[in-house]
Amino acid sequence: MPNPPKPPSPTNPTNPNPSVANAVAEYGQLRVVGNQILSASNKPVQLRGMSLFWSQWIGKYYTPETVKWLKDDWRSTLVRAAMAVDNDGYLKNPDAEKQKVITVVDAAIAEGLYVIIDWHDHEAEKHTDQAKAFFSEMAQRYGDKPNVIYEIYNEPLNVSWTGVIKPYAEAVIAEIRKHDPDNIVVVGTRNWSQDVEAVANNPIAGSNIAYTLHFYAATHKQWLRDAAQRALNKGIALMVTEYGTCEASGDGYLDVTETKAWWKFLDDNKISWANWSLADKQEGTAALKPGASPSGRWPESQITPSGMLVRTELIAKNPKP
Repeated sequence: MPNPPKPPSPTNPTNPNPSVANAVAEYGQLRVVGNQILSASNKPVQLRGMSLFWSQWIGKYYTPETVKWLKDDWRSTLVRAAMAVDNDGYLKNPDAEKQKVITVVDAAIAEGLYVIIDWHDHEAEKHTDQAKAFFSEMAQRYGDKPNVIYEIYNEPLNVSWTGVIKPYAEAVIAEIRKHDPDNIVVVGTRNWSQDVEAVANNPIAGSNIAYTLHFYAATHKQWLRDAAQRALNKGIALMVTEYGTCEASGDGYLDVTETKAWWKFLDDNKISWANWSLADKQEGTAALKPGASPSGRWPESQITPSGMLVRTELIAKNPKP
C-alpha cells in the first residue's frame, strides 16, 4: 500500500519526543531499515506503551476505554493485544478471542496509536495452519492501516531457529504479505525471545521484519543487553514487545535499577517497548491492583509500584506538546 502523506512536524521542533495526540499521524507508515525502525519521513522511531495480559485470563481490559486512557493519561504510543492461543485461548474459542483483538485494534486506530497483534503462544509451530489463517484474516482486515504491527510468535521455547522458528515465520509472513506488503512483522526468537544473536546470523529474507527481545529486569541483566547489542551490530532490528520490571516469573523483586538500565539501553538504540502487563493480577509485574476498572480512569491508589514506575517513564518520555 502507498505511504500516507508525510506527517506534520511536532508542535515544538526542539522537543525530540512526539506529541501523543496521534502517534500515527506523527510517524505514519513504519518501516525497517537496517537495525532501526523509521517513520514515513525516514527518522528513527521509538514507541513506548503497554501490553495487555493473556486475553483468555484477563480480557476485561480489552476495551476502547482502556486504550483511550492509556493514550490520554499514560501517554502510550503503543498497545499490545496478547491473544492467547493455547490454554483455553484461540484454539478453543477462536471467535471470542479474535473479537477481543479486533476491539483493541479498532480502538487503537481510532486513537491514533500503534497496535501489536500478538499470537501469544509458546509452541506456535504446532499451530502453523491456525496462525496462517488468523494472520491472513488480520492482514485482509487491517492491511491498509499503518497502525498495525504483527507479532507472529510471542515466545518460542528452546527450539531450533533454523529448523523450527524460521520456517514457521516464513510460512506465516507469506500469508500476511499476500494482503499487506509493508506493515512490520515481528518474529519471536529462541528461549523466550532472548536468543537474538542466532537470528542475526541467519535472518529471514524480506522487508520490514524485526525480531523480538523480551526481558524481565530482575532476571535478565547486562549479559542480555550485551547480546542484544551484538545482534544490533549485525544489522537486525529489535522490538521489545514485552518486558517486566520484576523477575522472569512475572512476580518477585521490583528491580528499579535494572529497569532503568534497560530503559537507557532501549533509548540509546531507539528500540520500541511494551510493558507487561496492563492487568490487575496479584503479581509484581501487573500495573494495576486487583479490582481496577476495565474502563480506565485509574486513580494512583489503584496503580501498583510497577505500574507507577512505568507510567512515570511514559509520561516523561512521551510528553504532551
